[in-house]
Amino acid sequence: MAIGENIKEIRISQGMTQNELAAALNITQSMVAQLERGTKTLTLPLGVQLAQVLHTTLDELIK
Repeated sequence: MAIGENIKEIRISQGMTQNELAAALNITQSMVAQLERGTKTLTLPLGVQLAQVLHTTLDELIK
């Protein structure tokens, strides 16, 4: 599974919308959509922050 698919799956399993995730990360909803589609590359700092917000590990995001 691709990183974007993992992000989307975890986000949905926690009942979060793209807008809610974007607000928690201080990024745009468009950026969240691009990350989930795989058209934007996840940086390490954003990945760490994303893992914290989604209550998961960076390892789980990138598997």
